[in-house]
Amino acid sequence: MINSSDSVVVCGGGGFIGGHLVADLLKKGHKKVRVVDVKPTSQWYQVHPQAENIVADLNDLAHCRTAVKDMDVVFNLACNMGGMGFIENNKGLCMISVLINTHLLLAEREKGGVKRHFYASSACVYNGDKQVSKSTDVFLKEEDAYPAMPEDGYGWEKLFSERMCRHFREDYKIPTRVARFHNVYGPFGTYEGGREKAPAAICRKVIEAKMSGKHDIEIWGDGKQTRSFMYITDCLKGIYLIANSDTFFEPINLGSSEGVTINTLVDIVEDIAGIKLKRTYNLNAPKGVNGRNSDNTLIKKVFNWEPDTKLRDGMELTYKWILEQMTPRFSKK
Repeated sequence: MINSSDSVVVCGGGGFIGGHLVADLLKKGHKKVRVVDVKPTSQWYQVHPQAENIVADLNDLAHCRTAVKDMDVVFNLACNMGGMGFIENNKGLCMISVLINTHLLLAEREKGGVKRHFYASSACVYNGDKQVSKSTDVFLKEEDAYPAMPEDGYGWEKLFSERMCRHFREDYKIPTRVARFHNVYGPFGTYEGGREKAPAAICRKVIEAKMSGKHDIEIWGDGKQTRSFMYITDCLKGIYLIANSDTFFEPINLGSSEGVTINTLVDIVEDIAGIKLKRTYNLNAPKGVNGRNSDNTLIKKVFNWEPDTKLRDGMELTYKWILEQMTPRFSKK
């Protein structure tokens, strides 16, 4: 079990999920927390002075050796990723991230003594033929990753890295654990610039429409695509449960089973904002697969738990934070 006396490194800790994880580890009493991210600290989503903060490119094996030195636990959240617009237009860049997990595992094998290696995978590993329906009643089970036909670029990188974790666990006894994240959202995340995901993007668009007085919104695709979205606090709880497990080692879904259409997500944000907008649909924009929702049968069986924050509740907190970030730019006009 991971405890507060363990030294922990969070790779990709300058990102959205990583920043929340570092904050929670410090809150739980961890005294030695190392944070590594390729971005300058000025671009980190959260910076925690209590942690050891390092700017380094983990594609480089030497930097991975530095990252894991003297560490008991490794959380690998580092990769090139973003919303569907980024993923579909940066396949090569996404694939390069295979170096990060590979080099971390190599560095841990050289070092020895790592108690846990947690790898953040993605629902993008799932076979595309399983995701053609737009029904909210279609859920992806862990076995649906094979036969392999994942999201091109990003999904292949994640699936390959899952296999690396498996074989380093089997061959070199590195205690790897893997979670397949389904659309994590919440405050302190990307909401503009091209890497944002649907919940934050829709919050931003609704806020822009309301504050500008131009009451219309562009939706990518026909709005009938289905997704499930997991609030950040549920994600953290799931990370700890999976990382701490001594009996379950295989990749497992970590996501909400509350599937909704993108149109329903817009409905929710409009209701929070107290506004109704005219919708236009950009059928040429990146929109991803038709349907991707988390089947939580396995996580409920193994851990007697599943992410359970209601989408409306999580979106209200997310909207409030994004509104706080955006209000100053409109107040100057």
